[in-house]
Amino acid sequence: MANKLALFGAAGNSDSFSAVSKSSLDAPKWLHETMGIDAYEYQCGNGVRISGETAAKLGENARAHSIALSVHSPYFISLTNLANMEKNIGYVLQSCAAAKAMGADRIVIHSGSTTGRAREEALADARTTLLECLRAAEAEGYGDIALCPETMGKINQLGDFDEVTELCLADDRLLPCVDFGHLYARTLGALEGREATAELLDKLESKLGRERAESFHIHFSHIEFSKGGEKKHLVLSDGSFGPDFRPLARLLAERGLAPRIICESAGTQAEDAAEMKRIYLEELEKLG
Repeated sequence: MANKLALFGAAGNSDSFSAVSKSSLDAPKWLHETMGIDAYEYQCGNGVRISGETAAKLGENARAHSIALSVHSPYFISLTNLANMEKNIGYVLQSCAAAKAMGADRIVIHSGSTTGRAREEALADARTTLLECLRAAEAEGYGDIALCPETMGKINQLGDFDEVTELCLADDRLLPCVDFGHLYARTLGALEGREATAELLDKLESKLGRERAESFHIHFSHIEFSKGGEKKHLVLSDGSFGPDFRPLARLLAERGLAPRIICESAGTQAEDAAEMKRIYLEELEKLG
């Protein structure tokens, strides 16, 4: 049986889409017919404001155009803040409700800040919160939705690669969201090229197993960084900062991995997702 293919999609609406439509309900058709890509990450960064009815309609449109859906939960979630655990669980449940209504199978969650504590302590608190989120989601009927803690771009944030994969060891329903731009930024450009990317993929499979290594979630964009890590997202055509996508594309093709890759370029996320898909298919073609 042929290997599954990686899916490519956009985080929210690109400038070119916003120029032709003001409704995200039109996004699935546009992404499929105009951009030729396969996925869409609905953005709830500032809060879950989509109604159940609208979410259901978005899901219908996505299924009609073979678009895989995910949801980005609110940015203000902090898994490390136990004092606000109930609020954070509530935000995760709101994201799950929207995901369920639209047929999305995963939600992305920011890890939070260390707030000056030892990283091990912050990590333990994030793990506690994530496990409580899973229990609450299961109780509400959202047990089929994967929670995806995301690698973060600033050095003082919780969420380097080892921390996120450690969080995901807590439960098989946790799927890592590996943001290669964030990791490039927080390592001050060290996560770049084939060797570093291969080492990361090796660690991912060794730690979490083949199944999650095959289907993990990816965010990708070029990111400018300073001494503190992430500074701002760039467009793929801006070559002043990386990471380069081709080494990752080559390795995914060689290893038969089929993650969902969401582009977070600044305003050109749909176009850049289409370009990344082109590069990936080119690498597959080279392998025969």
